[in-house]
Amino acid sequence: MGSGRSNAGMSVAETSPEPGVAGRPARRRPVSRRAVLGAAVAGGAGVAAMRLWGGDTLSHLGSALARPGAPTGRGDWISPLGADSAKVAQLLRRATFGAGPAALDEALSDGFNKTVDRLVETRYAPPPEFGAAADPARFARLNIGQLQQWWLDHILSSATPFAERMTLFWHGHFTSDYRKVGLQTPFIYWQNLTWRDMALTDLRSMLQRVTKDPAMLRYLDLATSAGASPNENYSRELMELFTMGAGSFGEDDVRAAARALAGWVEPRPTGAADVVVDPKNNVSRKYPTYDQPATGVFMPQRAYKGAPFKYLGKTAQWNTDLVIDQILAQDATAPFVVGRVLEHFVMAQPPKDYVNRLAAGFRKSKYDVKTLMRDVFKSPEFSSQAAYRALVKSPTELMLGSLRALGAPAQTRLVAGGGPNMGQVLFDPPDVGGWPINDSWISSNTVVARVNFVTGLLNAVKSLPSAADAHKRHLDGVLSPQTASLLNQASDDRTRWMLVLSAPEFQLK
Repeated sequence: MGSGRSNAGMSVAETSPEPGVAGRPARRRPVSRRAVLGAAVAGGAGVAAMRLWGGDTLSHLGSALARPGAPTGRGDWISPLGADSAKVAQLLRRATFGAGPAALDEALSDGFNKTVDRLVETRYAPPPEFGAAADPARFARLNIGQLQQWWLDHILSSATPFAERMTLFWHGHFTSDYRKVGLQTPFIYWQNLTWRDMALTDLRSMLQRVTKDPAMLRYLDLATSAGASPNENYSRELMELFTMGAGSFGEDDVRAAARALAGWVEPRPTGAADVVVDPKNNVSRKYPTYDQPATGVFMPQRAYKGAPFKYLGKTAQWNTDLVIDQILAQDATAPFVVGRVLEHFVMAQPPKDYVNRLAAGFRKSKYDVKTLMRDVFKSPEFSSQAAYRALVKSPTELMLGSLRALGAPAQTRLVAGGGPNMGQVLFDPPDVGGWPINDSWISSNTVVARVNFVTGLLNAVKSLPSAADAHKRHLDGVLSPQTASLLNQASDDRTRWMLVLSAPEFQLK
């Protein structure tokens, strides 16, 4: 192992200056003008934080840390995952948006295996209703900012944060956005409730719910599809992005599935409410209302009524359930879904044999997601050297993890406000492919946004917890020499927290 990174448990003061690549002198990377401007905005502690990032372009997070021959893709520090406590800390970073002191202490007491079982087996805690339940017009015009904060508040207060992490995962996988779905119905809110409820069930029942989800019906135009004039948008993305992956089907299959899936329409409102849209001029508008969350409705008269046809190599009289069953029968489905899970929870480029091994278990379990997630977390690869700090936190994970570290759950408005500058707006993925992940989160601009978020958070929190052991609890005590050096120079808790939460190490999970 290289000696240029401190090991777990080593005191901050024991690290040495940044070494050069073998045979070359050490050198400091230039800091970009954008970084300097961001640091100036951030203030004195922010200047030190930006020094941690001393690279001109940080499109690859490891560029400021890794050296040739490093044993992992992210620097040459020694992974501490041989210790159960470090495995627990990594599990919580990846499965629960990080953990505050109480949650971390509970998990450390339980140990890694028991914590995995508890996370996977505990039924989700339902969120509070959005808006006042007695108000029939509360969904007539959703406020997206309020909806985002509703979810963020629930994530931080929920007794089942793993369920919220899985809800976010499926939100990025089975994508819809509020811009196309609209805010004059509760559909995008209902979708959040549905993804949470189905998050740890089985893929077959999930796909059935996804297909008739009202927001999805509108987002991918299935509600406009009729057997006589099928719309292919949903059938294509169902196979390419949701289940099988590109190259595992042909255009004839897209057309065939579109015919088979036709007939679904949006649920109809159960009433209407008058909502004042212009109080000054006393202007009201009538909006549809719904008694409770509803699914799409199948209209047989809109369905395909022709002869049997071929789909994915088999001729039959297809319908929605049979299309889903045929997708699940394909060899490509389990590896594709497993690969997506591993890219989010284990490593950016999981080896093919690893994917196939877990895919075989996923298929054998009849696509049970609980079984898959338990297998993921308990796999040797999850706790391997190659998995340590192999993933980049999404903006939501980074910001909520920062609030958890500081014990500041009241600051979710900063999280909602910080997302756009970092590239992640809840309920608004950039396209049907969802958010790009890992290294795609990091650029010179988003680094500045991340540091500025920490600055704003620290300014908003009036009473900070002690940062004396923050680098141990939140960075495993495994630091680059540059991070360790700056922490040694820090004279107060505010500066120490600034450095810990802005450090490249904290951006990784």
